[in-house]
Amino acid sequence: MGMGTVQPMQLTDAGFLKKLRATVKDSHRAVLTKHAKQRMGQRRINQRQIMECLRKGRINEPAHLTIQGDWKATLEHQYAGDVVRVAVAIERQEHGELAVVVTVMK
Repeated sequence: MGMGTVQPMQLTDAGFLKKLRATVKDSHRAVLTKHAKQRMGQRRINQRQIMECLRKGRINEPAHLTIQGDWKATLEHQYAGDVVRVAVAIERQEHGELAVVVTVMK
């Protein structure tokens, strides 16, 4: 298992969700891009809504491999009266994986 940095050639939506949920169990492993933070303010979406979406949301746009070699998908979840969508990429890091929130939408 020393090759932990190699991403699978295919990752199903279920596999993406499993990997994402394992990553965001530690909320410090979920990071927001500057763009996502700007959209949070514009769209009145808070951190709690984003974390709930990452932990409980369903796939809205299927998992796919980005040109950077990371897996990305869009999740959707209803929380606190709003349907929130979160585009998130799972990035490989030296000390595990990070869930990078690319943007947020309502």
